[in-house]
Amino acid sequence: MNMQEQRTTVADTNGVRRLPDTARIQYAHFRVLDIERSLGFYKDLLGLVESGSNGNTLMLAAEGSDEPLVKLTEDRNAVPRQHQAPGLFHLALLYPDRKSLAAAFKHLYVNQWPFQGFADHGVSEALYLADAEGNGIELYVDRPKVEWPYKHGELQMVTETLDLDDLLSKLDPLNGINRSNSRDLSIGHIHLQISNLQRTEAFYHGALGFDVVQRNYPGALFMSAGGYHHHIGANVWNSRGAAPAADGSAGLMEFGIRTGNAQVTQELSAQFRETEFWLEGVNEEFTLRDPDALRIHIS
Repeated sequence: MNMQEQRTTVADTNGVRRLPDTARIQYAHFRVLDIERSLGFYKDLLGLVESGSNGNTLMLAAEGSDEPLVKLTEDRNAVPRQHQAPGLFHLALLYPDRKSLAAAFKHLYVNQWPFQGFADHGVSEALYLADAEGNGIELYVDRPKVEWPYKHGELQMVTETLDLDDLLSKLDPLNGINRSNSRDLSIGHIHLQISNLQRTEAFYHGALGFDVVQRNYPGALFMSAGGYHHHIGANVWNSRGAAPAADGSAGLMEFGIRTGNAQVTQELSAQFRETEFWLEGVNEEFTLRDPDALRIHIS
């Protein structure tokens, strides 16, 4: 693979800034009404562990890691987020293999946690549910990249029926529940509901530098760095033309993007500093507000 194919520079041959292959979603930060109720889901059912706190904010990380994947800030006066308001569609937690995902499903099922759906997306196998406060959650495992479906050079993510029996066949029937754990769990992507696809593409692709992976899924857009199927999903299915959520709304407060490249982070900081999207920060890490007023921390 040559240097052009690695795409570790900040601009491609068309002059569009591109994020390096190391870029990924780092964490999601939620404002919750009842932190103990949320901990019952993220700790007891998904197996995340406490990795620190800051005031009334609690950090939760994968087992064996101290880097938070989820941050929870309790606010008993939080305003319920309107269904159509821009914000989180779902946070997608990526499991390292099918057996780990099957164990997560079985642990949730045995504990009678409701699922909202199951899907085979061609690139991945996914379980859909919501956390204790109604925030959308996807639990998934990737298929090998050589199996991802392409047509005319464009990725073709689909929504087909998941073969749940085949997934569960990865468990040892003699090993009880195969209790879920969060070791090697990461955030694979974050899917947002937004008000306008064109503005969102201009921000996340044109300015921030994610590659557009798929545009032909009705009402949705998928973007990534490094050839992944998507790090950012966006749709207008519930939120087309909607105004930003009210200040103090429950739900997603902020999410983090780690570039993995200090030079890129500094150049992005310089690029955004004098724009309407800038909120605060320094060259090494800073916070932006996207066209729907969703907060993004870049580090």
